[in-house]
Amino acid sequence: MKSKEELIRLIANQASVKEKQAANVLTLLEEGNTIPFIARYRKEMTGSLDEVQIRTISEKWTYLDNLEKRKEEVLRIIEEQGKLTPELRKEIVQATKLQMVEDLYRPYKQKRRTKATVAKEKGLEPLAEWAIAGPVSGSPLKEAAHYIDSEKGVESAEEALVGARDIIAEIIADNPAFRKWIRDDTYKHGMIKSVVKDEEKDEKNIFEMYYDYEEAAGKIVPHRILALNRGEKEGVLRVSVKADVDRILGYIERQVIKGKTVCEDLLKEAIEDGYKRLIQPSIEREIRNELTDKAEDQAIHIFSENLRNLLLQPPLKGKMVLGVDPAYRTGCKFAVVDQTGKMLEIGVVYPHPPVSKRKEATEKILRILKEYEIELVAIGNGTASRETEQFIVDTLKGQTKDIYYLIVNEAGASVYSASDIAREEFPSLQVEERSAVSIARRLQDPLAELVKIDPKSVGVGQYQHDVSEKKLNESLSFVVETAVNQVGVNVNTASPSLLQYVAGLSKTVAQNIVKKREEEGAFTDRKELKAIPRLGAKTYEQAIGFLRVPDGAEPLDRTAIHPENYAAVRSLLKSQGLSTDDLGSEKLRKALAHVDVRTLSVELGVGEITLQDILDSLMRPARDPRDELSAPLLKKDVLKLEDLKAGMELQGTVRNVVDFGAFVDIGVKQAGLVHISKLKNSYVKHPMDVVAVGDVVTVWVEKVDVPKERIALTMIAPNS
Repeated sequence: MKSKEELIRLIANQASVKEKQAANVLTLLEEGNTIPFIARYRKEMTGSLDEVQIRTISEKWTYLDNLEKRKEEVLRIIEEQGKLTPELRKEIVQATKLQMVEDLYRPYKQKRRTKATVAKEKGLEPLAEWAIAGPVSGSPLKEAAHYIDSEKGVESAEEALVGARDIIAEIIADNPAFRKWIRDDTYKHGMIKSVVKDEEKDEKNIFEMYYDYEEAAGKIVPHRILALNRGEKEGVLRVSVKADVDRILGYIERQVIKGKTVCEDLLKEAIEDGYKRLIQPSIEREIRNELTDKAEDQAIHIFSENLRNLLLQPPLKGKMVLGVDPAYRTGCKFAVVDQTGKMLEIGVVYPHPPVSKRKEATEKILRILKEYEIELVAIGNGTASRETEQFIVDTLKGQTKDIYYLIVNEAGASVYSASDIAREEFPSLQVEERSAVSIARRLQDPLAELVKIDPKSVGVGQYQHDVSEKKLNESLSFVVETAVNQVGVNVNTASPSLLQYVAGLSKTVAQNIVKKREEEGAFTDRKELKAIPRLGAKTYEQAIGFLRVPDGAEPLDRTAIHPENYAAVRSLLKSQGLSTDDLGSEKLRKALAHVDVRTLSVELGVGEITLQDILDSLMRPARDPRDELSAPLLKKDVLKLEDLKAGMELQGTVRNVVDFGAFVDIGVKQAGLVHISKLKNSYVKHPMDVVAVGDVVTVWVEKVDVPKERIALTMIAPNS
């Protein structure tokens, strides 16, 4: 078996990192360190690898470890059967993929009763071996006549030959070299074909383009695989893999029939039967599974990237916000939240039919705008969103003070409103009222609000319902965890939903932190967290750097500096004639701007990379990485679909990025699509290389289809 050193070499090669980096990451993970902690506070050991690289190393180690365990098991089983040759052992030991190990193991696997095992029970194996040897003289029928035995159920020579053929077919089907060649060839030259099975089940004609469709297996793009799988699952399509059968049979014949033989016809029959009955169905399954795995990985990757960008959207801090959840019949629910996200008032207005109390609604909203000095109105993008937008714009027009509004993507707000988390937070509120609070808070701190929602429900995916639930959840949880830890968390305002994503903290510990805060008041020091039930020394070490105490007794507690480095930081400040009270000041910035990092690193016994991070934190103690991104687009007037004209230049916000382009919100009911070919003047491999969720972009209207509510946009300037 491969040694740990060999496996590390392999991982380093696959993950494109140095062997030392891979080895150190695995050591740190074995010691129980979390990925965010390793990425942020152990940069010296990892050579500044980020969270994704560390996760890749961890996943590859798990795969290779499982592969080695499977090899051991397979070798043991074959050895117990007394069939393990030195050549076979070598092949199994050298295999780099699980599929190769399974192919080699296949002939020795305990099978359920097959045609071949029945034929072997009838004593026909020697006849099959005689035929495979390729005799140049004699007659198959005469040879088969020796095997007629009524007791064993062989009544004629023809029957004996059929049994021999079944044995040969299985030998061919179990040959690992043949299977590998056929799998590779089918992947290279095969076609994915789909035909309609039941058109009636496709009410909206979603799968129309696949009713008679064919594409090369090696070239088909991921989103088409998932679309075909969905069509098949819903009973609309029949999907298959078409291989070049003649080419494959020709290859096997050349391998099996080495020269002229009296058994040529028998062998050809066995080859055809072995391929069509035994090899083809399982190879088709394997290829479809492989394509689905790749497509799932791509869909999950896109979803994860979109989610990351959505979570890291800049917060609109320090604003009084009015959140509105639009509706017709039940009225528009509204919620006022202050700068900290605290709900101050909740209510409902009826500006739309069938109730239509517009005058009363206007008066109520005007009172709220004035009383609470509202700076921003957040309107959900659900039912009646446009009408509500028009109502808000009309209401704002007479105001002396500039009040802006935003359409907020409310995907998942209803999921949150009906959840246990929302019930705990607002037990006395109705579902729609909770939704209005969530819409307002999404502006103030998207991350803190969106972590309360199941990531699958935030509306930035592509085919998320068609991928492996387990794989998707793992990936999305990792994205949320990474985002939360990159931003850091105020321990005195964070909800349990947010805290449980902090490195090392479990749901129980997160709840214990909030409980202690509610019972005893705000934390004044990071050290106080050591007293939290179930928060042991290792958990404290992992989490504490990501937990901030903004107004505590220790100024360093509001930074991303880990307490393990506090002593070194104090020595550093002292050497420059500074103290912790000078954090973020101009005096400190000037003093630290020109320090010699290399010399200081030796003096303080702190790595250079870590020291650089410490210096950055001292200069910008409350830095939020999200502040460096473009702020959301604020609006003062309304735009209708009918107002759009070809060539019109607009600003918009990217809402979703998919394989074939990006959906951009330009302030009308429907998001417009910028096709991948319209993102820029040159070739674009993937839309993500150009845009991300939350980006504010300039677009031009290309085409508007009002009946279908479709808008085609371009990001290429008309005259470029």
